[in-house]
Amino acid sequence: MKIHRALSIAGLVAAAGLTGCFRTTTIVQRTQAPEMYRSTSVENLDRIISARDESIKTLTASVLLTASTGGGKEGKVVTYTSFKGFIFVRKPRDLRVIMQLPVVGSRALDMVSNGATFTLVHATGGHGDVWIQGSNTVTTPSKNGLENLRPPVFFDSLLVPGVGPDEFVSLTESTRVLAPQSKHQPAIEEPDYDLAVLKHGEGNTMRLERLVHFSRVDLLPFEQDIYDDKGQAQTIATYDKYQDFNGIKFPTIIDIKRPLDEYTLKLQVTKLTLNQPLENDQFELKIPPGVKVQQLQ
Repeated sequence: MKIHRALSIAGLVAAAGLTGCFRTTTIVQRTQAPEMYRSTSVENLDRIISARDESIKTLTASVLLTASTGGGKEGKVVTYTSFKGFIFVRKPRDLRVIMQLPVVGSRALDMVSNGATFTLVHATGGHGDVWIQGSNTVTTPSKNGLENLRPPVFFDSLLVPGVGPDEFVSLTESTRVLAPQSKHQPAIEEPDYDLAVLKHGEGNTMRLERLVHFSRVDLLPFEQDIYDDKGQAQTIATYDKYQDFNGIKFPTIIDIKRPLDEYTLKLQVTKLTLNQPLENDQFELKIPPGVKVQQLQ
């Protein structure tokens, strides 16, 4: 009986194939592999990411910043008018971010950080400036995601850190599909590397700190996922439109997504200078006497 049943099913499938019945054809995007891509080892990717990090000591960027808030939790996304601004980075952890109001060009926001704490002033549209100081680590999250914005979001997204002496790495492979340049061309199914950066957890566990995605066409990072202590992706930064700046390739489009806070920052780099000396006073923001300063936790 089992033999006859198998034969009858095989016959039914064959008959359906011959007559065109009992099947559905769905048109999908055609894909092809890139003409050339590279293979390397986990040890070499470790060296590449650390060498890229070591090659950049300071960064001065003119940017166009566009912020969006909302998502699935709110059921809507609000995109705000883009701001022109400047970002200054000096390792190990100095940061300054200046944003200008559209049209008039006056200061909308000025923030400095030494890596542990920050000072911020922002305009309130005719109601004077608001001064804020606080820790770089959020201890009391706000329901308004943008109010949880801290300097490390900029620092850690702009620069992909190297692998520290207390960190470990592992390597896996994956693919991503890149949209075709025209409707007459197939999409590119690009093989990629995923470099996991881990630290020792409790007992015999390892905790995922970051996941850096490398294109195997040029071995440049196109995404960095940063995780919190609970294993949740707190920052997802993507990198596109690399250009050469004095021998160092750097992305000119950086999208920073904060899925837990439901906001996105899109940075378009319009001008970039690397490794130019930056002075201490460029990372100072003096609070005027008598000004009330709000303290954030």
